[in-house]
Amino acid sequence: MEDNDESLITHLEALRSTLIRCFVVLGIGLIPLFLIAPYFMDCLIKIMIGKNNVSLNYFSPMEVFILQIKIAVVLDFLCCFPYIARQIWQFVVPALYENERKFIKSIVLSSSALFIIGVLFCLFFILPLIINFGISFSTSEIKAMFGISNIIGLALMLSIIFGLMFQFPLITYSLIRFNITSYESVKNKRSYVFVGILIIAGILTPPDIVSQLMLTIPTYLLFEIGLWFAGKSLKN
Repeated sequence: MEDNDESLITHLEALRSTLIRCFVVLGIGLIPLFLIAPYFMDCLIKIMIGKNNVSLNYFSPMEVFILQIKIAVVLDFLCCFPYIARQIWQFVVPALYENERKFIKSIVLSSSALFIIGVLFCLFFILPLIINFGISFSTSEIKAMFGISNIIGLALMLSIIFGLMFQFPLITYSLIRFNITSYESVKNKRSYVFVGILIIAGILTPPDIVSQLMLTIPTYLLFEIGLWFAGKSLKN
């Protein structure tokens, strides 16, 4: 009984040390990234607005400062994510078998890559399309004038959402690989999956059909890719 208690205490101490290291790194990285945040925000605006003649406005003295803090926090997490993932990996790996270690390692690498691809896809393709769609309604009497908080907030929110939703092929593949569900069962329920993705997209995105479809369509295509890879792995 004492050995079990000591083992539990040892694991809790290891978890505590891991969490402290992660938070320390996040705290250290936040300061330089806050200084970089204004330049990143300018770059983000140029990507989204492009050559459109649109003015961005702020309506309170602290609005831009708070935006820079939000950007710094998001950048801090993204930059520190490899270190955090490594620390968590080192904490978990002793309890795993060799085949589990290899599979989870590949999952972590694939998940990170898919998240980055989702964020870049959103920034360079989806957001400019949404902005251009909004600007298309302007006329000589109706001028497009956006609040900077709305634009940057939308960019940060959608980037994270797309990064998360791009995990769909990995989730599909893992569920089938671990026999949690069968390939045929998932294959026969494509319509339900599509409706589910559409509902999730409606909840996560702003209340406009353009954002919802732009998240739903690539996510469903990614689901099909994950299903295809799962079917291929079963044949092998």
